Amino acid sequence: MKTQEELRRDFPLLQRRVYGRQLVYLDNAATTQLPGRVMDAMCGHMRKSNANVHRGAYCLSEESTRLLEQAREKVCGYLGAHGAGEIVFTGGTTDSVNMVARGLEPGLTEGDEIVVSSLEHHSNFVPWQQLAARRGCAFRVVPCPDGEFDMRAFEAVLGETTKVVAVASVSNLTGSVLPIAEITRKAHEKGAVVVVDGAQAVRHRPGDIRESGCDFYCFSAHKMCGCSGIGVLYGKRARMETLSPTAFGGGMVKTVTPHNTTMEELPYRLEAGTPNFIGASALGAAVDYLKETGADEIARIERALTAQLWERLGAVDGVRILGSPEKREGIVSFVVKGVHSYDIAALLDKQGVAVRSGTHCAQVALRELGAQHAVRASVAFYNTEEEIDILCRALEKSIRMLKSYGGGL
Repeated sequence: MKTQEELRRDFPLLQRRVYGRQLVYLDNAATTQLPGRVMDAMCGHMRKSNANVHRGAYCLSEESTRLLEQAREKVCGYLGAHGAGEIVFTGGTTDSVNMVARGLEPGLTEGDEIVVSSLEHHSNFVPWQQLAARRGCAFRVVPCPDGEFDMRAFEAVLGETTKVVAVASVSNLTGSVLPIAEITRKAHEKGAVVVVDGAQAVRHRPGDIRESGCDFYCFSAHKMCGCSGIGVLYGKRARMETLSPTAFGGGMVKTVTPHNTTMEELPYRLEAGTPNFIGASALGAAVDYLKETGADEIARIERALTAQLWERLGAVDGVRILGSPEKREGIVSFVVKGVHSYDIAALLDKQGVAVRSGTHCAQVALRELGAQHAVRASVAFYNTEEEIDILCRALEKSIRMLKSYGGGL
C-alpha cells in the first residue's frame, strides 16, 4: 500500500506552484487530476497506434480497436457489469443521461411521472424536466431538507404511473450520499426505471451498481483520474435493449439501403460515429490505477479528509456549511455571510488554493438550502490533512481582508 506521499508523486500536476505557492487542489468534484501512467497511456496510443477503430484491416487499426475494447472490458470489470454489451462509451455524464432520456422517450405517454431529487446536478434534472414537458408527463421533485433525501416524500410521490426515477449517488453540492439501494427497491416495486448519476461516486463507490440494482448508471472519466471528453453509460442488458438510438451515423449500423437501416448489436448501436478511442485508453489506465490503489482505501482516505474538511471549515468564524446529511462524501460547500463566493474563491486562488464558486449547476438545491451561490471544496484520495489546514488558514485570512474592506455583495 502506498503512502500518501507516494500517491501524490503519481500525479505530476500536484507538484506545480501557482503565484509562488505550492498548489493546493481542492476542486476534485469538478475534475480529478491524472496519474502519470494515464497520460502515458494516452500518448502511447497516439504515438504507436493512432488509427480509427473497427473494420480497419491493417495493424494500427487493429491495435487501436483492441485498446478500445480492452478499456470497455476493464470498465465492465470495475463496475461488476455482466458483459461488455452493458458498457456504452459516451461524451460524459451529461451525454449519458441525455442518451437515456431520449432513448426512453418513445415509451412515455401523457400522464406518466418522472421523479428526481432536489439535489440533482442540472445534467440529471433538466433533461428529465424537458422530457416531461415534451411528453406531457408529470415532473416530481423530491425535497432534500438540509441535504438529506426525504424518503417519506419519495414514497408519497411514487405510484403506478411513475416510469422513471433519476437520482445522484452523491450530491455534487453537499456531498450527501443518497440511499440508492432503497430508492431503487421502492422504485422497482412500482415498475419504474432507475437512472443513477454516478459522477461523484464512481471513484470510490464502484459497487453502486451491484449493491443498488439500478437500471442505468452514468459517469465521466475525468471524475475518476481519466481525461475529459469520454464517459460511460452502464445499463442492464434488458434495459439497454429498450433504448432507441438517439444519434445515427457510422459505426452503429449493420446494413443501409435506400429504404431501411438495420442496427448493430449492443453496445455499438448506441455509439454513432468515431468513438473517443484515445480517451478510452486513458479511462482503461485510470481504472487499472484505481483498482491497484483499491476502492476501499480510496473511500477510507476521502471519508477521513471529508470529516476533517467539515470540522475545520465549520470552525471558521462566519462560515455556514450547506446541509448536514447523515452521510457525506468528498464535498463540503459553504457560504460566508455578506461575502460573495467568487470573492472568496479568487482570494484563495491567490494563496495557491483551488476551489470552485458559484451555483455548481445545482440551483434548485441551493435555493432549498437558503443560498444563491457557494464556495465548494472537494477532496480526492491524493489530498492531505495539511492541505485542508492551508485552505482554512487562507479562508480566515480572506474573510478578514474582505470584511475590512466591506467586500463581497
